[in-house]
Amino acid sequence: MADKRDYYEVLEVDRGADEATIKKAYRQAAKKYHPDLHPGDKEAEQKFKEVNEAYEVLSDPEKKARYDQFGHAGVDPNFGAGGGPGGAYSGGFGDFGDLGDIFSSFFGGGFGAQRHNPNAPRRGADTSASITLSFEEAAKGCTKTVRHTVIDACEQCGGSGAAPGSAPKTCPSCHGTGQIRMNQRTPFGTIQTQRVCDACRGSGKVIDKPCGKCAGKGRVRVTKEEEVRIPAGIDDGQTLNVRGRGDAGVNGGSRGDLHININVRPHPIFERRGYDVFCDMPITYLQAALGDTLVVPTLDGKVKLTVHEGTQPGDEFKLRGKGIQRINGGGRGDQYVRVVLEVPKSLTEKQKSLLREFESSLQDQNYKKRKGFFEKLKGAFED
Repeated sequence: MADKRDYYEVLEVDRGADEATIKKAYRQAAKKYHPDLHPGDKEAEQKFKEVNEAYEVLSDPEKKARYDQFGHAGVDPNFGAGGGPGGAYSGGFGDFGDLGDIFSSFFGGGFGAQRHNPNAPRRGADTSASITLSFEEAAKGCTKTVRHTVIDACEQCGGSGAAPGSAPKTCPSCHGTGQIRMNQRTPFGTIQTQRVCDACRGSGKVIDKPCGKCAGKGRVRVTKEEEVRIPAGIDDGQTLNVRGRGDAGVNGGSRGDLHININVRPHPIFERRGYDVFCDMPITYLQAALGDTLVVPTLDGKVKLTVHEGTQPGDEFKLRGKGIQRINGGGRGDQYVRVVLEVPKSLTEKQKSLLREFESSLQDQNYKKRKGFFEKLKGAFED
């Protein structure tokens, strides 16, 4: 137990962190060390397990309270409460389980009074996975196969933990209660306390013949592939929550959820801003000067766009409703097309001569911005 890192350190949060902060930190850490992103990396796999273990405790109010008070000893049935020679504490008050009960007797509450029923249904932990989508898949929605790792009930023993043909038995030490009552002598007199049963670790049951597949735990880690519907409009960095696809519950508890972290590949032409789409459209000098009908790409295919005579570089045109579907409904965003003037290079002498002749034929009214600039410049330097 001494080599275990502090759970708050694992998730990189302060001890006073609220539920939302802890959940956000878990998602970030789970995404960072997820085995799918580090195939064959044993260190990343170990860190991923460490992150899940920390979150399983800190996301549960009861477990978190015990951990804050007693550290790892308060949440690990293999530590402290086991007592005896291998226990981590064997001072005048016995093991940590007794100590909690004495505090409970003295002050009315605390660790002993709040001990939950080990056989009560418990919800499974949430799990996470990451997928990468194309720009179009995120904009329009799609169905993807998501591969992730979860804890499921062992198929060989049906989740009982006992080898096939056998079954768990009622613990003879605690008679199925999971608790051992005992009298404790203190400076204040004899006090009756209770602690977790050493024989069954609080479950009230013992297994004589453990299942060979799950080693008596009743749960195994498996890799699953899920068909998941990705909603239209989801964006890079968002998380899709799929209910009931996480770890299996304990004692009939509900399954946890699957959090899917979304990564979207950049598009070579389109740029997303909210639910609007932007793209640059190169045009020639002649198209800008005389106007033209352009063929513009959109998420729905190519459409025609008419640019007016005298279009200036950087002018934007709106294609209403050609953007991205809003994820919560309410229609689609728009597409904005910005024209970019492409100036020709490598002109021949004849082409240059024609351009100079054309330029000399123009009047100042054709260059109003240029004329206005030089008038302002002249006025700025005159006394």
